[in-house]
Amino acid sequence: MSRADGWRLRVSHETRFDYDGPARASYNELRLTPRTEFRQTALETRVVTLPPAPQYSYIDYWGTHVVAFNVDRGHELLSITGNSLVDTQQADEPDDCTWEDVGDASLTMADHVSHNLYTTPGHELSEIASNLRAPRPLETARRIIATSHESLRYMRGVTSVHTSANEAYADGAGVCQDFAHLALALAKAVGLPARYVSGYFHPEEDATIGEEITGESHAWVEMWTGRWWGYDVTNDCPVGERHVAVGRGRDYADVPPVKGVYAGNAENTMRVAVRMTRTH
Repeated sequence: MSRADGWRLRVSHETRFDYDGPARASYNELRLTPRTEFRQTALETRVVTLPPAPQYSYIDYWGTHVVAFNVDRGHELLSITGNSLVDTQQADEPDDCTWEDVGDASLTMADHVSHNLYTTPGHELSEIASNLRAPRPLETARRIIATSHESLRYMRGVTSVHTSANEAYADGAGVCQDFAHLALALAKAVGLPARYVSGYFHPEEDATIGEEITGESHAWVEMWTGRWWGYDVTNDCPVGERHVAVGRGRDYADVPPVKGVYAGNAENTMRVAVRMTRTH
């Protein structure tokens, strides 16, 4: 990859749980490892836990790298940090195709044309979607993206990770997963294959090389219009060198960064910090 065509990004994603009493044990799954694929190459990846624990890795149904671990002794702190170094590339122009092509491709994409927990549209969203369908799939996708971006204001605290597309649309506000869920609901309603992508986003378009900044755990969508292509609905931009993909699925429920349970009566406080550095 030519350095003129992309970035090299170092990512540190720390999730910390502080318990107000001992947790007897905890059982966790992590989706923090960036992928190596067409538009990015994971050069280094590592997950560090405190307390230290043996790790077990596997690839889930959606192709996401999962690290699982158990802490089998009492602890009052659990810290999980995913570290990675990733080469990313600029965005490509999307392909276009016919609706007949979409229909043929959909025969092998049942998971990405059927609605799921957070993306099942109600009557209002279904009606909106029907009015967005254009003669060509790519134009339809662009209309869906524009409508989704314009329908929500970015606002923290209004929604949660369990908010559906219908609820976010009714609120008129949300965060990245809400923008993604809304676009997925509209796309699938018109028969356009679409999937949820989790990862990271560097917020500075002209990032200073070597400067560490506060980044974001982020979400965007990919739609199939002859091939898969990604678009960041929240920031209204193509997925390119500032994006690092980690996981894909039907919605947020398929790709949570940290998922787990613990034994004990202690309450916990969770803190998350994402730091990103453009190194080249």
